[in-house]
Amino acid sequence: MSAENPEFIRATRISYDTIADAYAERFSDWLGVHPMDRALLGGFAELVAVRGGGPVADIGCGPGQVSAALDALGLPVFGVDLSPRMVELARRAHPGLRFHVGSMTSLGLPNGTLGGIVALYSVIHVPDDHLPTVFAEFHRVLVPGGHVLLAFQAGDEDGAGQLHLGERFGHAIDLDYHWHTPDTVAARLTKAGLQPVTRVLRQPQGEEKRARAFLLARKDDQGVS
Repeated sequence: MSAENPEFIRATRISYDTIADAYAERFSDWLGVHPMDRALLGGFAELVAVRGGGPVADIGCGPGQVSAALDALGLPVFGVDLSPRMVELARRAHPGLRFHVGSMTSLGLPNGTLGGIVALYSVIHVPDDHLPTVFAEFHRVLVPGGHVLLAFQAGDEDGAGQLHLGERFGHAIDLDYHWHTPDTVAARLTKAGLQPVTRVLRQPQGEEKRARAFLLARKDDQGVS
């Protein structure tokens, strides 16, 4: 694969196409999301509204539940996902919203067009050495003063690294998970010109095995990186 279309993108797309239906059945209920996640998304929506109201891209949108939640909060939103099957399911579940297939490494949008970006539990499939490309793309498409909200299963000194899954929901897949530390992600954001303004780390709840990290970052008003 080329540098513009690395192997991890292909493997992630195929894996999520394979498990899309089972994944959507398990995770499409926004009300089942942890209250902290919902509260932080609400705060993000208020910040975007204050700056002019969007549009907002939900990157790694899956079956579209986060896009629908942002729409309910009054933001103009569209979803982007690597998996064509996930996009198909999102369109079916939320016919009033726009979803399309795309990669966070190359969003295909003009410079400075988004008021906000949400990427909840999607950068976990991006290797650390590709995070600068992703965050540079986020910086490029955000308006000055725009915000990005990230959520990811956190790595730590003993648990940072990678997990490979060859099976999920009874299907054979080839999917890598990368446990980034909050410090690593914050440093990558800063280097891309996205200044972290809020950091939250909540401990695992229920069946969760890893702490959840949330980082809210803001592009400089002058767009200077």
